[in-house]
Amino acid sequence: MKQFDSIICLTQTPWSGDFQKAVVQLMTELSAHHRVLFVDYMYTAKDLATGRKEMPVRETVRLSNPLTKIPTKHGGELYVWNPPLMLPINWLSATSHDRLLSWNTNRLASSLRGIMRQLTMQKPLVINAYNPVIGLPLLGKLNECATIYYCFDEITAAGDWMSRHGDRFEDEFIRRVNAVVTTSETLRQDKSRLQSRTFCVKNGANFELFNRARQLAQQQPPTKPVVGYLGSADNRIDGELMAYCAENMPDVEFQFIGEVYEPALPERLATFSNVRFIPAHQPADLPPLLAKFSVGIIPFVCNKHTYTIYPLKINEYLAAGLPVVSTPFSILDEFAGIIELADRPDRFVEALRRALADTDSRRIQQRVAMAQANSWEQRAREFDAVIRHVPEAWKQEPVVQ
Repeated sequence: MKQFDSIICLTQTPWSGDFQKAVVQLMTELSAHHRVLFVDYMYTAKDLATGRKEMPVRETVRLSNPLTKIPTKHGGELYVWNPPLMLPINWLSATSHDRLLSWNTNRLASSLRGIMRQLTMQKPLVINAYNPVIGLPLLGKLNECATIYYCFDEITAAGDWMSRHGDRFEDEFIRRVNAVVTTSETLRQDKSRLQSRTFCVKNGANFELFNRARQLAQQQPPTKPVVGYLGSADNRIDGELMAYCAENMPDVEFQFIGEVYEPALPERLATFSNVRFIPAHQPADLPPLLAKFSVGIIPFVCNKHTYTIYPLKINEYLAAGLPVVSTPFSILDEFAGIIELADRPDRFVEALRRALADTDSRRIQQRVAMAQANSWEQRAREFDAVIRHVPEAWKQEPVVQ
């Protein structure tokens, strides 16, 4: 029997943006069966002072309604709420940070309880998506029946925005929550040292959206070989590997679609005329771009950080019917026979050549079927099954003899 009347999701991931976000997709699907309140990114006074372009200023300073009801295809009840302005504390030393954190936490909790009363959410299940810094001091402040920590990255490698203080908070937070859900098996193995109720629900794909690229490609097949990468161009990408590929495949165009966070990458590839960097696009605008791809790639370096990743893009490529070539950066055994793994630059080029020739319709359908089995609808069902294994959130019915 369900012990909660709603789900409140706390995260540092903005609801809107130029790429698909795991927590946004998951909450959207969970709202088919649960009332969901998504607490949007917590902007600070520094963001306001510097004019951060994506900041919803009117909602954050309460000149407009901070609560928005989001329409869904299944008619579920899903809300996004902009929290009030917070103090910028990430840059501070541990002592100063923790002292002001209590002010931010109390401000958030007080405002959030007001929204809960407005929506008649009295006993929520809290899903904290990768924000242990606010999660730990917030425990017990929302009359929650349970808290689940949704961990989708290795916090020590997450960058200064999270690892600076997050690493100090995460271990204790994991011990005190009711369960942990990770997005990769390697993360599950790591976090289960601290929390016995640790489960793995891998990232999914917005199948309908990315399968549209396959339909567009059938109507108008690509006119030239394009090897494409979708997502943030950051320090996960092996720049030397991509330089080797561009140099040894001059007949192929290499496209990177997304924000560039690692300036050294375009600098390293600037001498190659067959490399293009395309700005990030809204998710709905991606299918026509992917329809021009011949192959999707995941050219990640192999290190401690990437070993914990289960990439969103792998199923997005497959939903588009694309062959996929990747480095063996993580445990990807479930894709054996579906994608190609290459551990050296020369082998990566050989794999790309094979992938460019892999146009058999049965192979394409095999890839599409794999992505469909890994849709966000399926991942939401798996997450729901995890919730049923948390006694504080779901009391088992007594067996009638």
